[in-house]
Amino acid sequence: MPAVSVEELFKRLEQLNAVGAALSQERDINALLDKILNAAKHITNADGGTLYRIVDGDKLTFEILLNDTLKIRLGGTSGNPITFYPIKLYAEDGSPNRSMVAAYAALTGDTVNIADAYTADGFDFTGTRAFDKKTGYRSTSFLTIPMRDHENEIIGVLQLLNRKDPVDGAVTTFSDADQRLAESLASQAAIALTNRNLILQLEQLFESFINVMNTAIDEKSPYTGGHCQRVPSLTMMLAEAVNQTTVGPLKDFTMTDRDRYELKIAGLLHDCGKVTTPVHVVDKATKMETIFDRIHLVDTRFEVLKRDVEIAVLKGEMTQADGDARIIEMDADREFLRRANVGGEFMKDDDIARIKRIAACRWRDVGGVEANFLSEEELTNMTIRAGTLTMAEREVINHHIVATIKMLEAMPWPKHLKNVPEYAGGHHERMDGKGYPKGLKRDEMSVQARVMGIADIFEALTARDRPYKKGKTLTESLEILGKFKLNGHVDPDLFDVFIREKVYLKYAEQFMNLEQIDDVDLSRIPGVTL
Repeated sequence: MPAVSVEELFKRLEQLNAVGAALSQERDINALLDKILNAAKHITNADGGTLYRIVDGDKLTFEILLNDTLKIRLGGTSGNPITFYPIKLYAEDGSPNRSMVAAYAALTGDTVNIADAYTADGFDFTGTRAFDKKTGYRSTSFLTIPMRDHENEIIGVLQLLNRKDPVDGAVTTFSDADQRLAESLASQAAIALTNRNLILQLEQLFESFINVMNTAIDEKSPYTGGHCQRVPSLTMMLAEAVNQTTVGPLKDFTMTDRDRYELKIAGLLHDCGKVTTPVHVVDKATKMETIFDRIHLVDTRFEVLKRDVEIAVLKGEMTQADGDARIIEMDADREFLRRANVGGEFMKDDDIARIKRIAACRWRDVGGVEANFLSEEELTNMTIRAGTLTMAEREVINHHIVATIKMLEAMPWPKHLKNVPEYAGGHHERMDGKGYPKGLKRDEMSVQARVMGIADIFEALTARDRPYKKGKTLTESLEILGKFKLNGHVDPDLFDVFIREKVYLKYAEQFMNLEQIDDVDLSRIPGVTL
């Protein structure tokens, strides 16, 4: 085997250390695999190589295949798929496959250093010879190394092909120094690969836990479950649009892959506090609803009053004409209360006054006690100006963001996720400081938190699964969002990107019903500058 000078050996050791540091920093699995094989080729002067990974404990799959002479790059980050079948580690009868050199290394844990595949005994190189015949290549020297992780388990195989003399380029045998360096690299690579897989598994476990929490919210309230999935999607759409913008005040905003992951997690967790919100408040479809819609109790009272009128007519205490007129009036009041029970955008003063007049009417309950037709609590509910929630119920709903912040701030976030509580906890704040729970102003919030604020509002406006309203059209939603820009509710610069990059349309095509997606005339949308 060719000798290696001390100077060359030190140079290779420095390369090995540099490679080890690079491997420990790489986050992408495919890029990590590329670095492993390229580093092994470089440090041993190999012309080509293959990296295999053990799958399901019984086969080796081709992850990357490189050959400089043939200009072949398959797998990894190349974008070119490897079509070779996996190498089985065991035959059909369960016996170990020791005839294939890569399988042998994976099964025994031994490094195999072959000077010439055409003259080597004990291994089947039929496939190699067929490859050579097809390509005109000459596969000669092989160095096949098992990859062991920190628990000494073999997770893959690194195979190098045709070591080349650095002076004249002649194919030579892999030296003992080549083998030791490659084995050291394979060990570092296996640990780096295992660590990366463990991190990925932890991330997947964490995201699965988040999805379980969102599923719990889904099951608790089907009306808000979709919200927990749509807001993160819209958040990332807008954030990517801001990341790509090259004009305006936000042109310098950029995101790394880590930044994207952090924002994604914040989006998924932005409403986790809703697990503490009572279902009857979240799902309150009408003003009189608690566990059930109490408007039916009001209907019963009307029936009691109508029977009182009929009895009074029969007793001669009231004329038939007056009785009929009173019943017609009560029927009209009943229908009015039924309509008023459905939360709208805004209730007029005249309607409020009419409800108070009806509420003040007297009736006798089943115990014979005289009382107002509507109790104070019922009157409070029926005179809600907009929507279906009383001020007390709105505070209950609003508390979910306090619970969200409390839950998220209690978690030991790693450095790359430390901003999750701030991003997730700021989506109900306003640019003018009139939001909640902290009353933050625009300059006190990150761009990401402001992005999430717009996403949360737009999703709520267009949502088609709320119990108390229909999903608005694109035009209606953008008109409201535009007014929010002008009155200091949402970030004006983000609104401009939202419009300019047509983020609203991309979201609509993915999540809104076709009948909601109308032709938007941007010239009529408040706050839009064309």
